[in-house]
Amino acid sequence: MAKVEINAAYCKSCRLCVNVCPKQVLFIGKSTNKMGYDAVEMNLEKECIGCKMCAAMCPESAIEVYK
Repeated sequence: MAKVEINAAYCKSCRLCVNVCPKQVLFIGKSTNKMGYDAVEMNLEKECIGCKMCAAMCPESAIEVYK
């Protein structure tokens, strides 16, 4: 199972990671970061396949994926 770490402080809610996720396990959460954006969160961690597409797509490098 992969482990996904999302640094909410860097997230700008661009939704690129949400749109590219093949398993649709990422979503825009309700917690606002210091910049005023609603940061991405993850649900269904067990469904994540660790493809790292979200991390590759993130322009802010706010996502890290570990296998």
